[in-house]
Amino acid sequence: MIKYTINPEYEELKEFLLHIKEHFKKDEHTIHKARNEIKVIPFQGKNFVVKSFKKPSSLKALYYAKKASKAKRSYDYALKLAELTPKPVGYIEFYENSRLKESFYVSEYFAYDFTMKEVLRDADFQNPKEVLEAFAIFSSKLHDLGVLHKDYSAGNILIKKEPNGYTFKVVDLNRMAFKTLSLDERLKNFDMLWASVEKMKIIATKYAEIYNLDPHIVVKKALHYSFMLKLRKNFKKLLKGKVKNIDW
Repeated sequence: MIKYTINPEYEELKEFLLHIKEHFKKDEHTIHKARNEIKVIPFQGKNFVVKSFKKPSSLKALYYAKKASKAKRSYDYALKLAELTPKPVGYIEFYENSRLKESFYVSEYFAYDFTMKEVLRDADFQNPKEVLEAFAIFSSKLHDLGVLHKDYSAGNILIKKEPNGYTFKVVDLNRMAFKTLSLDERLKNFDMLWASVEKMKIIATKYAEIYNLDPHIVVKKALHYSFMLKLRKNFKKLLKGKVKNIDW
């Protein structure tokens, strides 16, 4: 059994979506492979990002038969985020005996120049302050829309340099919440960036300026949440004996 939804704007890609397993298997342009695999697949003169989700365990396969799969959530959330994420094309799910076996999410390829990871980690990156402040503005718009991206990590924020600034897009959308956010929820949302103290101060100071808040309070809170996440993650690494992987 197959379940799928295609964005009405991309109705001409229906056959591409229905045969996504064949396209995915043949293509070699993998850009990420861990739990899930992501490929950039050319079709009819355009590039599309196809995310193949890890096959769920037997228990989760039954769960996803009744609840929204990660592929469906990615598609639904991308529609809600409008211009803040690459345009969603559709998703498709393959079932056997009422159990979810495979699922794919397809979006347009966004031709980004770099991610927040380069801005935060590359010591030779030019004008990081300019990008970090623009990122704070982008984040404020995301938060004002009531969007809480639960994996707001540096690699999930794509950036394209434009003549008059920067365009930001968020990806990896299957873990999201939509609600009115408190200041603490907003600032804690930056903790997964794993930013240095100096760069987190730039983000938090600009964020405070946007809302006319006391920058000392905002910076202190943002640094606290960032430090606490690093502390928890590094403690787990120590317990596993991964001393060389400790990173602040």
